[in-house]
Amino acid sequence: MLRELRKLPREQRRAFLASRDEFVAALQQSPPQFPPALRVKRVQGTDDVWELTFASNGRATFRYGPQVRPGEPHIVWLRIGTHAVLDQPAG
Repeated sequence: MLRELRKLPREQRRAFLASRDEFVAALQQSPPQFPPALRVKRVQGTDDVWELTFASNGRATFRYGPQVRPGEPHIVWLRIGTHAVLDQPAG
């Protein structure tokens, strides 16, 4: 995912980082209340891969991993790029 992040245009990278901060803040609520603009939802056809929208054609996929710190969700980022990442959301 880091390689894909580095390939994004600067504006898209900034949009992702800002959205990631909103996402992380929402995860700290119980239960999490994600901002509607992030459109966090499960990727169709998968059981454990989720997507986050960070721009009109910007998507990042992730899954919940085993807890590293008790009581805190652990996010494993998988892919980042255009809507096309959803064709192979887990890489």
